[in-house]
Order: sequence, then structure tokens, then C-alpha cells
Amino acid sequence: MDPAEATERLLEAAETLFYAHGIQAVGMDAVRERSGVSLKRLYQCFPSKDDLVEAYLLRRDERWRASLRAFVRGHGNDPLAVFEWLYDWFREPDFRGCAFINSFGEFGEPSPGILAAIRKHKDEVRAYIRELVLDPPLADKLFSLMEGATVLAAISGDAGEAATAREAAAVLLKAQKRRRT
Repeated sequence: MDPAEATERLLEAAETLFYAHGIQAVGMDAVRERSGVSLKRLYQCFPSKDDLVEAYLLRRDERWRASLRAFVRGHGNDPLAVFEWLYDWFREPDFRGCAFINSFGEFGEPSPGILAAIRKHKDEVRAYIRELVLDPPLADKLFSLMEGATVLAAISGDAGEAATAREAAAVLLKAQKRRRT
């Protein structure tokens, strides 16, 4: 198996296992077993678990944000579509909250690479919301609503948290529109 295929299989296995069970609970043997990649190749691709976790988070970030962008673009770049996308995500059978918040919570002090991957995700999502609304303070409020809805949906199991956050976002957007006219 070539390194590119091994890396892809390892990242796929890591994402499934880490998201479902938590990073600390999943050992490298479980990732190796699920991926079908030899132990030697695993450590050639990812010399440490921290390297694997960082790569998993960066990969998940890219896929998560691409999915969000495509959905919102398909809804005319309406900022409220973000909350509709969240509602769909919250309803997925394997939804366990935000992988980045979960990862941060698992580590008392994540390694610099893992922390950078977590911060990159949050910074990029915030920047995307700022692109959508062109008003940084308003975007930050919508971002906080997104984050809060995600945490509450994970804890409560209620996808309706996205609708609640959407209603609050609609009020904020309407107020912004009134101020501009």
C-alpha cells in the first residue's frame, strides 16, 4: 500500500473513531486495525498520535467548511442558511457536537499543533461568517449563536437548537438592516 492510500485510510479511520469515541479513548492500535494499515506504515505516515490528531482535525476542518459553504451558496449566500445547515448536521445519526470543541475539552493542554488546528477551524468559520454579513461585530454574534447551538444540540440531543439560534440570528440581521436604511 502506497503512503497516500495509507494516509487516507488512516485519516478516515481516525475520524470515525475519534469523533465517535473521543481521542483519548482511541489508541493507535484501534486506528491501525480499522484502517487495515500496518503498524510500520502507520508510524511512517504519522510518527505520533498528536500528528495523527492534528491531521484528522485539519482534514475535518476542510470538509466541514466546504460542506457549509456549498450549502449556503446553494441558498443564495443567505446567512440564515448557516443555521439550516446546522439543523441538518445536528440531525445526523452520528452527531456528537463539534469535533474541535470536543478535542479541546479532552486535552488539558493540547500540543501546539492540535491547538493550532482547533484555532484555525474556529478562525476560518468566523471569517466565513464575516464574509457573509460584512459586519464583523454582527458576524461575531452569529458565530457565537452557531457555537452555542452546536454545544446545546450535542448535550441535549435536540436539533431544534439550530432553529432557536436561527430565530435569534434573524432578529439581529433584521435590526442591522433597519439601522442601514
